[in-house]
Amino acid sequence: MALLADASALVRAFTGRDFSRTDNETVVLRAQQGEIRLPQTPVLEVTQVVAVGAGGAPDLPVIGWRWDGIDIIRTSADSPAINLPELWTDEEYDSYPGTYRVTYSHGTDVVPADVVAVVARMALRTLTSPTMAGGVTGETIGPYTYRTDGSGVGTAVAMTDDDRKMLELAGYRRKAGMSMVRWR
Repeated sequence: MALLADASALVRAFTGRDFSRTDNETVVLRAQQGEIRLPQTPVLEVTQVVAVGAGGAPDLPVIGWRWDGIDIIRTSADSPAINLPELWTDEEYDSYPGTYRVTYSHGTDVVPADVVAVVARMALRTLTSPTMAGGVTGETIGPYTYRTDGSGVGTAVAMTDDDRKMLELAGYRRKAGMSMVRWR
């Protein structure tokens, strides 16, 4: 059980995804050019988007946001807002406030079979590896002698390049991101 948990943790760290279903998780994200990309997929539902106030400005529910049905929320610069805090008028309206608190549900009820296969393969490889005891430097059985460099990992789970490639080809890891640079 511990090997499966370790292998699952490595897969989650590599992909940046949690594959189990989570309802009504609240995260704070920064918008890039009016788009908020949700980190966990598949997204099942977006229930709330709130603009986080800066410098003492109050947090305000966003009116006029749209979810694309996949993983992006678009905020509208034209959303009807009355009496915005005076502090906001000093910044560009399109990019401020820029930070949002989003409540959404994501994941699946059943972990995808290809992810289960990678995790099981990692655990099985660890169980069947020839060096089950980490740090063993030598062993003699009758006329047979076996010697290692002493850096054996024992029963630690490891992810191979093939495991990584399988997860990437299945689309579980984002290959590119987006950054916005502003010159002043």
